[in-house]
Amino acid sequence: MTALEVAGLHFSYPDGRQALRGVDLTLAEGERVALLGPNGAGKTTLVLHLNGILHGGAGRVIVDGLAVRPRDRVALTELRRRVGIVFQDPDDQLFLPTVAEDVAFGPANLGLRGEELAARVDEALAAVGMSEHRDRVPHHLSFGQRRRVAVATVLAMRPSLLVLDEPSSNLDPASRRELAEILEGLAVTTLMVTHDLPYALQLCPRAVVLDEGRVVADGPTAELLADADLLARHRLELPFGFAFSRPLP
Repeated sequence: MTALEVAGLHFSYPDGRQALRGVDLTLAEGERVALLGPNGAGKTTLVLHLNGILHGGAGRVIVDGLAVRPRDRVALTELRRRVGIVFQDPDDQLFLPTVAEDVAFGPANLGLRGEELAARVDEALAAVGMSEHRDRVPHHLSFGQRRRVAVATVLAMRPSLLVLDEPSSNLDPASRRELAEILEGLAVTTLMVTHDLPYALQLCPRAVVLDEGRVVADGPTAELLADADLLARHRLELPFGFAFSRPLP
């Protein structure tokens, strides 16, 4: 089944800058896909179309069978439940006195109460390994722990599509590994926006390269990252000393 369909998507900002130029992208249910590209490629603009924050250009976006219709408030509410975005800075998503309250916030706004709400919170915290921290103040946690709680706040909504914005940024090696293990264990379609090419290789079998508002490459992550000419043309770089060669046929 198709979890995400983007077809012929165009978008220009009020100053006339064209950010998306006919983007086509399809994710199958359960896929983990990396969205790569240089700064200014249109990645954030594309992501903000997935839950209707940006709209107005030609093309269509369909998430788990639901078309993005910004003027339909009921459909838009359901869309934003289906598309869970984890921002680069977890402090943008954590604002309540305890971890459990932050995780409960979204489902409670959907009308969940009592045992059903408690079950959602328990489920989401267990998924990110943060159950024992449920009563702590979020801002007393480490940065890596706060990022995991931010993921839990989205998982509590049981999204159809999980969007991660630079999930490995500012993480120490242990926190980076722990988050990768968590993400690998999630049974949810995932679109990971990242400049961290080794992390994309580790977590995402497929990668899409976006540049100047167009999809310029789409294929197995290992094959794309082994293409030095492709990386150079689109200002993508592997870390210094990272040994990588094209897979054998």
